Amino acid sequence: MKLAKNIQTTAKNTLLKEADAIRQISEFIDEGFEAIVSLILKLEGRVVITGVGKSAIVANKIVATLNSTGTPSLFMHAADAIHGDLGMVQPNDAVICISKSGNTPEIKVLVPLIKRTGAKLIALVSNLDSDLAKQADHVLNATIDKEADPNNLAPTTSTTAHMALGDALAVCLLECRGFTSEDFAKYHPGGSLGKQLYLKVEDIYPKNGLPIVKETDLVKESILEISKKRLGATAVVDNNGKLTGIFTDGDIRRMIEKDMSFEHRTVAEVMTKNPKTIVKGEFALRAMNQMREHSINHLVVLDDAESIVGFIHIQDLINEGIV
Repeated sequence: MKLAKNIQTTAKNTLLKEADAIRQISEFIDEGFEAIVSLILKLEGRVVITGVGKSAIVANKIVATLNSTGTPSLFMHAADAIHGDLGMVQPNDAVICISKSGNTPEIKVLVPLIKRTGAKLIALVSNLDSDLAKQADHVLNATIDKEADPNNLAPTTSTTAHMALGDALAVCLLECRGFTSEDFAKYHPGGSLGKQLYLKVEDIYPKNGLPIVKETDLVKESILEISKKRLGATAVVDNNGKLTGIFTDGDIRRMIEKDMSFEHRTVAEVMTKNPKTIVKGEFALRAMNQMREHSINHLVVLDDAESIVGFIHIQDLINEGIV
């Protein structure tokens, strides 16, 4: 089949039209938007978001974003609402009804039923003259010029604008709540993202052995300690147990390259001084960043008193999905 137009041009034009629409609706952010944020912040209940068709899909996405950022939310399909699901709406809730036209049959039936519950009604619409916009307590204005498709029919620009406005609402709410990365981690405990936000060094290092040798120990003895603990390195301490260096597989290779004798040489002569360390209470993500910054594979783990308690290896972070 011969294409009538250049695919790349069509794709770029679609993205530009949608980007322009988002810039356009940013001009509609005013005191009315602030009032909606204030209303939701003071809610004793939840935010219920409803719609039909593509608007229902957008509603599901906004619900997921709000829930993950500290605003309890529920999805209610507009068609199912008039067959029993309306029972989830309580007087202390706020209902966000998403509709491009604001005049679809399901929405027209649903609006008076929502108002009868006593819940506040917020319209997210692209038509301010619609029944939905006129009956709502508050309006999120998502007016667009046209859809991105050449027939101006397929929900494209409108759904993008609605979703972007939902994101703007969620971000404003999380900032007003002082929502932190630690709060975010509570709602995202799974996967690599969650681990980056909550996993600490002290959750990892106890799984490893603790290779330690003294400065006066021979290189041969130190190599045996490295081999025994299987971490590719050993901490080196003085007679008082204070960390003075680290001896790694890399140090051994460099000795071989220089044709240095192992026989009577102490580890203090060949160790790397002032090794990089990390406190056990630090996040594993910081350990990863530190290893990357210094191009190393190990960190010596210290407690709050700066005593050696363990080792953390880059492979530990890979196994945990941090890297």
